[in-house]
Amino acid sequence: MSRVTRGFKARRRRNRVLKLAKGYRGGRHKLNRSASEAVDRALVYAYRDRRARKRDFRRLWITRINAGANMNGTNYSRLIGGLNKAGVELDRKVLANLAILDPNAFSEVVKIAAEANA
Repeated sequence: MSRVTRGFKARRRRNRVLKLAKGYRGGRHKLNRSASEAVDRALVYAYRDRRARKRDFRRLWITRINAGANMNGTNYSRLIGGLNKAGVELDRKVLANLAILDPNAFSEVVKIAAEANA
């Protein structure tokens, strides 16, 4: 008697997992159970880190804005508060890029925020 290997659907399910495990080392890319565990864990990390990336970039932008604000004689919280009062709708990503790539324009933005705070 031969063993039962199940059918097309089972093969398709196994192949789907093995395809996701492509590039993994050792048995993790060719053994179904090891690959399944590795892929499950990888998908959990990917889900978690898509959210963590947003937090990380926001922290980076705030750090860069604060450094630019300090160079212009103010700090991050006064700058953001002044921009909100002035109705300037630049997000943190744009402000961080201005602080790095165009310090003169960033200085103008700081002046607008300082006038709104005064």
